[in-house]
Amino acid sequence: MGVLAGKAAVVTGGSRGIGRAIVERLARDGATVVFSFVQAEQAAADVCRAVAAAGHRAEAVHADQGLVSDVRHLFDEAERRLGGLDILVVSAGIGVRARIADVREEDLDRVLAVNFRGTLFAMQEAARRMRHGGRIINISTVNTVLPVPGVGIYSATKAAVEQLTRVGAMELGARGITVNTVSPGATDTELFQQSNPPGMAELVAGITPLGRIGQPADVADVVAFLAGPDARWLTGQHLRASGGLDVGRSASDG
Repeated sequence: MGVLAGKAAVVTGGSRGIGRAIVERLARDGATVVFSFVQAEQAAADVCRAVAAAGHRAEAVHADQGLVSDVRHLFDEAERRLGGLDILVVSAGIGVRARIADVREEDLDRVLAVNFRGTLFAMQEAARRMRHGGRIINISTVNTVLPVPGVGIYSATKAAVEQLTRVGAMELGARGITVNTVSPGATDTELFQQSNPPGMAELVAGITPLGRIGQPADVADVVAFLAGPDARWLTGQHLRASGGLDVGRSASDG
């Protein structure tokens, strides 16, 4: 029996990368998990099989976080299948690399829809449905404090999510619900590999105090801590699961 035994969890964007690691870790800790996916149907099925093989339960629901109707469908399905809600992790997010001079309206609209509006309405559904003592954990990015060219609209939407976290903590605290943010640094995922040139992982590792880039499990472990009983006195907080990347970069910049 894990520390999350009997808990019902929703994870958005749980079919790959950090989201998958979060689903697997919460399930390993005893939670029953419903997670969303958009295009990666086979990957979502693989997650369900892997969790079942380990003796736990996870179920996938097709839902696009950029569509409010899909967000509501995800929570309807989760409540129907799980009978309630104790944990929400908003892991789904997208980024468009474009310098400010080159941002297109359609890029901004899509990033805002998924990262900000989707997070807001996922939190709204959780606020309406979550049992006393629940946990809401939003995934942001270290780029909100470590800006680099081309991530303006991505980091701006994630900064907005961090503010939603702070306000949500104030609004939901009376029900014992904690609301926190986890910000990964560079993490070894398929997305990182596809969106960066060869050698980037080594470059980032060189300015990270712990000397490597993160693994999805590194982030999932921090999320699991916030979802568990030992984090009962943490709310409205922003934890940077970056191996100290922001500290290392600041020091290297002099």
